[in-house]
Amino acid sequence: MQTDDLTAAEERVWRAFPRGEDVDFRGPAGEDPARGADWGPERTVRAAVLRALLLSAPQEDGETAALRVAGARITGVLDLKYGEVDHAVRLSDCHFEEVPVLYGTRLRQLNLRDSALPGLDAATLRVDGVLRVSDCRFDGPVRLGGAQISGALFMDGADIGGPPAGPPALQLNHVTIGDGLSAPGVRIRGEVRLNGASVAGTIDFNTARLEAGTGQAALDAETLTVEGDVLLRDVDVHGWIGLRGARIAGRLDLSRARLANPGGTALRASSCTIGELWLRKSPPMAGTLNLRRAQLEVLFLEPDTVPGEVLLNSLVYTSLTPHEPAERRLAMLERDREGYVPHAYEQLTAAYRRIGDDDAARVVQLAKQRRRRGTLPWFGRLWGYVQDATVGYGFRPLRAAGWLVSLLVIGSLAYALHHPEPLKPDEAPQFNPVFYTLDLLLPVISFGQEAAFAPTGGYQWLSYALVLTGWILATTVVTGITRTVSRQ
Repeated sequence: MQTDDLTAAEERVWRAFPRGEDVDFRGPAGEDPARGADWGPERTVRAAVLRALLLSAPQEDGETAALRVAGARITGVLDLKYGEVDHAVRLSDCHFEEVPVLYGTRLRQLNLRDSALPGLDAATLRVDGVLRVSDCRFDGPVRLGGAQISGALFMDGADIGGPPAGPPALQLNHVTIGDGLSAPGVRIRGEVRLNGASVAGTIDFNTARLEAGTGQAALDAETLTVEGDVLLRDVDVHGWIGLRGARIAGRLDLSRARLANPGGTALRASSCTIGELWLRKSPPMAGTLNLRRAQLEVLFLEPDTVPGEVLLNSLVYTSLTPHEPAERRLAMLERDREGYVPHAYEQLTAAYRRIGDDDAARVVQLAKQRRRRGTLPWFGRLWGYVQDATVGYGFRPLRAAGWLVSLLVIGSLAYALHHPEPLKPDEAPQFNPVFYTLDLLLPVISFGQEAAFAPTGGYQWLSYALVLTGWILATTVVTGITRTVSRQ
């Protein structure tokens, strides 16, 4: 480029570049770069000039060249496609009239802080240091798919948006980030796509606003890999979050999050592997919570945050916190859209047993049997009611003792008032109403009373009832003890 074609503003930038000096065009404090279209020629720099500087400008011995411009209006397309830039680039508080094209570009570092842009086309970009777009205003999509960023990606306070039915507002699919993604307070109107991304540090979306709309993807991060945490504290999400197949070594923190996708899935974390999942201090999400086939070390789940519909089949977790009574946890299992899911009850039972709360574990197992009863044919349900009423499916063994004592009292009083006739008066032992009743109730033990006396009339029917009840009690007790022992 011929330097005699440069404007006064461009000449300032050209002269400052070889020495890495700052060029500050900014006006009064608080001015909005989004209104930069009104800035005059004294602040206007052509994108072609910046391109020539970055790709072919002469160097000065003993100096480190860098492009450091603030408050400029940049006209034309900054096209660095497939270019290699060995200098640091900082274009802060600038107004871009056209979308910069950085497809396949290799940069040392890029800082666009507080700038206003119609979008950013930087797929397969490679940055050897930090990429910073903090507090930027993007009126269109930001495309970083396949980018490789050795340092961190800073997007804190950025405002990104595009047409509601258009492409994703923020494309980070298959991106590789070395030191983490920092985007607290970001506002994104449209989809955030993180499919297949790999982040060596932490993803921070705390206090973010993700506005995709009902039935739309607010954050689609299938097969995401994060070696640190994914922080979504205090986020406001309108749309669904998808994390199917993601691997998060640290914590997925949704504390105080507000998730809304009425009529659909609010959070889909199926087939995930997560160190800790925190759902706490939040209102119930408007939509379904899908944790099918997920594997968690710690599930921090407060019962009050559970939505009206969940999917928990094959969910595996080692620890469940905070410690809550079993009745509070069972309400979640009853909201499973698939109905009766045995695995969910077994997982909850195991969690209670790991912390030594055997009473709560028995409550869960009893609830499981009652829920299962509803899936059986009528005769299975009938037998289930008998087991429940008598011994609580083996988890309430004292009920059998109560039934036995009650029937023993009834039988003893009835036969004390009306002794049955002896079958062989000369050989019959002395009648004892208590042991006679025990003979009828206990099918294995014999006191010699039942075989020696024969009641008649209504008392004969009472003896039949006692014998039948005794067999039922004995069978249910044995069934319950067998189940209890097998669970141990």
